[in-house]
Amino acid sequence: MSSKILVVDDDISFCVMLKTFLEKKGFAVTNVFSAKEAETALENDSFDIVLTDIRLPDKDGIELLKLIKSKSFSTQVILMTGYTEIRTAVNAIKLGAFDYVGKPINPDEILHTINQALSKKGMPQTAAAVTDAAVKEKKKPQNQNFPFVKGISDHSNQLHDYIGLVAPTNMSVLIIGDSGTGKEYIAHTIHLQSKRKDKPFIAVDCGAIPKDLASSEFFGHLKGSFTGAINDKTGHFEAANGGTLFLDEVGNLSYEVQIQLLRALQERKIKPVGSNTEVGVDIRVIAATNEDLQEAVKRGDFREDLYHRLNEFSVKAPRLSERKNDILIFANHFLEMANSDLEKDVLGFSPDVTDLFLTYDWPGNLREMKNIIKRSVLLSRGDTVLKEVLPQEMFENNFQDKNESEFLLYSSKDEEKAILDALEKVKFNKTKAAQLLGIDRKTLYNKIKLYNIEL
Repeated sequence: MSSKILVVDDDISFCVMLKTFLEKKGFAVTNVFSAKEAETALENDSFDIVLTDIRLPDKDGIELLKLIKSKSFSTQVILMTGYTEIRTAVNAIKLGAFDYVGKPINPDEILHTINQALSKKGMPQTAAAVTDAAVKEKKKPQNQNFPFVKGISDHSNQLHDYIGLVAPTNMSVLIIGDSGTGKEYIAHTIHLQSKRKDKPFIAVDCGAIPKDLASSEFFGHLKGSFTGAINDKTGHFEAANGGTLFLDEVGNLSYEVQIQLLRALQERKIKPVGSNTEVGVDIRVIAATNEDLQEAVKRGDFREDLYHRLNEFSVKAPRLSERKNDILIFANHFLEMANSDLEKDVLGFSPDVTDLFLTYDWPGNLREMKNIIKRSVLLSRGDTVLKEVLPQEMFENNFQDKNESEFLLYSSKDEEKAILDALEKVKFNKTKAAQLLGIDRKTLYNKIKLYNIEL
């Protein structure tokens, strides 16, 4: 039987997003948008967990907490709070709340807290012990290894569906995506979900291999086989034997090296430089590129037979600007990483920083976000990342600048006109129009259909 969760928050879009996330994790979720509605729901049904915002339109979360605890001690209450309300939240724990989570919500954190609450359900704890534990919990990372966070957007869900489908096979995979979109992470995830997970994962930056040394790097060499070969060397193919060889930016390989690579993949045999003996290898190849290899094939820069050998299955790594629902999830994840690396305790982002994150185009994708947040944490003197510590280029290069802000749907009185104006401005490029409007492409398609806009 699924655990039942009541979510209380006057932000409807947030409630919907949180409900979708928790239901995917197997919980039964009910959303209400005021304390009065919460009281009605609690009278008509029982819940294992109540997730409530501290600030509600008709009554604050503390009053709701007191009501819940007066009627059902076994129901665990988790407070959702802005970082300026942390002291209030800690005091609430003394009144019987299980814990608190800071806004913007980190899905991994809230899931962790819910699971902890369920394990403690019905077990009385002293206020002092709970308060101390809660404060300590906020000061340490939720996961010391910091795995990459899975997003909740449609793009993220499709990406991980594809990973789940192809990972158990031995098919070669071509990952296509802009720089900084996490292509190596995708490759590593495929490896870890494959039958080869206990074998090596060898990542090779093809753009960093000099043409003259490519054979040695890929296939190894014997001592004395050429000037400078002072020792035997194991190449990447042999090092990855039994496991996965990841070829990053494979489009950077010279034509001659492509020929050698193709032969090795076809024959599953390599010959180290200076050796007369072939060595059999059993590897799975995953390649990645940020360029259009089909166009490179047409230009004659990339071998068509190698392209088809690598592209048995393709995966698209989406740009961060296409994953609006994931932006704050990743931002909080990188904040946690930065705190750990820099030994700081920055709790979150100011509202105007959050707004900027959601409208910024992120040309450098996840890599850019990670670097910006780490730099900002280093420069932050308080417990919140403020706009003043962000790099200037975020304001200069923001896609939705002052001249374009009128296109945003949330600021437009005439939605249909805003959509038409945005489409005309970008010459009916729907991807760019969606970015300009501050919505995802699927939403734009639905609104075009709704208003019968002819393209």
